[in-house]
Formats: sequence, C-alpha cells, structure tokens
Amino acid sequence: MSGDLVTLFLFGDVMLGRGVDQILPHPGDPTLREPVVTDARDYVAMAEHANGAIPRPVDFSWPWGDALGILDRAAPDVRIVNLETSVTRSGQFDPWKQVHYRMEPDNVPALSSAGLDVCTLANNHVLDFGHGGLRQTLAVLNEAGLGTAGAGSDAEDARRPVTIPLERGGRVLVSAIGMVSSGIPPRWAATEARPGVHVVPASADPDVAEVIEPLRQSRRPGDIVVVSVHWGSNWGYEVTRQQRDLAHALVDHGVDVVFGHSSHHPRPVEVYRGRLILYGCGDGIDDYEGIGGHEAYHKDLRILYLASVAPDTGALKAMRLVAMRARRMRLERASRAESHWLRATLDRISRPFGSQVIATSVGELSLGWKADPAVR
Repeated sequence: MSGDLVTLFLFGDVMLGRGVDQILPHPGDPTLREPVVTDARDYVAMAEHANGAIPRPVDFSWPWGDALGILDRAAPDVRIVNLETSVTRSGQFDPWKQVHYRMEPDNVPALSSAGLDVCTLANNHVLDFGHGGLRQTLAVLNEAGLGTAGAGSDAEDARRPVTIPLERGGRVLVSAIGMVSSGIPPRWAATEARPGVHVVPASADPDVAEVIEPLRQSRRPGDIVVVSVHWGSNWGYEVTRQQRDLAHALVDHGVDVVFGHSSHHPRPVEVYRGRLILYGCGDGIDDYEGIGGHEAYHKDLRILYLASVAPDTGALKAMRLVAMRARRMRLERASRAESHWLRATLDRISRPFGSQVIATSVGELSLGWKADPAVR
C-alpha cells in the first residue's frame, strides 16, 4: 500500500509442478511423458548440479524465498500471478503435448503462503491433464480461497472476472485471456458445453468487445480493471503489432492494467494513456535452473512488479521493479551486477515504447514515462 494509491503485485509464470512439487512436503507422482525426462525428480537433480543441494522436504514458503519479506514490507493491496500448472492428481496426460505440469493438491499451501489473491489460468498448461485435471484445479484453488480467472466449467465461467474487494473500499476486477500464439491448443477453448480456457483466436483484429463485455457487466464506478494476457513466444524481446494493437485496444475500452506473460524473460513495459502495459513479465517460479540454452537472456533473473495506481481512475502513478534470481528452486535477491543488467536491458527495450527504467537509491528499479497531461 502506498498512501492513497492502490498497489498491485504482478508476477509472471508461477510453475510449482514437476521438480518444484517434488521438494515440497507432499510430492505427487513424479511420472513424466517427456521425450527425454521421464521422472520429475531429475529436474531437482539438474538444479542441484547447477547450484547446490536442496533440502527435502522444504517448507511451503521455500519457493518464494526472499520475495516474501519484500512483499510483506511493500504490503500490496492485491497479489496476482499467472499459475502455469494444473493442481491435480489426474494421470490423464494430454496426448498431443510433450510437456505436462502438475502439482499435488496437498501442496497448494505453497501458493497460499505468498498471500495470493488471484491465480490467472488462461495459459498453455492448465489443461495438461484434461478436463478432469482442470476441474480439480479449480476446486482446489477455490477451497484454498484463491480467486481464479481465465478458465472455468464453461465459456461463461472462463470469461467471468474475479472480484477482489479492497479494505479501503472499491474493488479490483481481474479477467484473463490466452492466445494461441503462446501454445494454447485451440481445442482447449471453453464452450457452452465444455470446460476450458478463455482463448482469443489469432487474428489481425481481435474481438476486444468479446473480452470487455463480461467486465462491462461487472464493473462499478471506481473499479480498477486488470486483464491478464498469455501470449507470444518464449524467447525474444519483440512485441508484435498484434500484441500492441490488442493492448492499446484493451486500454481504449477501459482496462487499467494489461498484465502480459508467456516469455521466459521480461519484455518491454509501456504506459499508454496513463495505463500500465506489461508485454511480458518473464518467469516467476519454476524448475528450469539446470536446463541449458538461451543464456544470453539471463533466464535465472526474475522481477517482482509492484504497480501503484490511482484508486479513482486506475492511472499508473508509480512502479517498483525488484530484481530477483532463481537458485535452488528458491527466489533470492539479485546481486547488484544482476540488477544492473536487468535495468540496462529493460531500459533499452522499453525506450521505444516511451518508458525508461531507473536504478533507485535502495538498490531497486523504478519505471519512468512521459506523463500524458490529460490523465489524472
């Protein structure tokens, strides 16, 4: 919380399945059907080979590591992550996918320990274990008191925004959509008669009205609206014209924050008409440490995004970015050199979008942008 502002914690893809699930108090079935790795415990071994021994079992809070203290001090009003794993005991592997993520339902306190309010689910892993796995995921998260958006028992349910009341009054509405460009199979789309994901088809002119209508029906004056978007490739800093057009159209139709993810590293940040657009938050928590390749992106570095917006308009007023790194399947504060690299990279790729990333006196990063005088 920052004065009279509403602060949102936004975090990229959180994957507590596979190897991470194996170090938690209740490891699930480690069986995998990947082309090379067939046991989830092998991902633990690869991480240990890279960065040292991991105690087992770890506490539920272990994957969040230093992030928990940072969040406690920042005291954000709402905490939102993209949960890129199913939460299920289902053995119904999607036969058309090569990589499947699941975490044991008894390990859901690993999500609750971070004080999360919303898990967005419109992504390319939530149905890795079929409709039964999705139903169990929704039931487990609901029982744990975690709001969900972007997947549901039918199309209406998947499109329905989750509403988070604020202690000071007012609300935050969170909706989630996924695009096939992120690897979501079109057949995963929820229908009137089938569970699934809120999928936006690939097109040159996405139907923004279809995304906005459920929000319009739920919105009250003063509500802050966040739309989570899972889109694009895993690697590269490019933002496509379609992505930028969609993000701008969402803002033009009243969205206050566009929370984008899918890439394994951060992508540019833009402030358009005073509203925040994150084109890619990068990875959050996962078991990727021991996997080689793409070293130029420093994929072990992560960012905690803390966006403070005006409660009456949703306009961005301040933005903190806290640099972290993944080590031993746990988030640690990034070193000064790592934070400097992230600042320089984010600044370089965001400047064409009118934003700059600045180092602060307390060793964190902040966002600067050219203010629109018409925005309060």
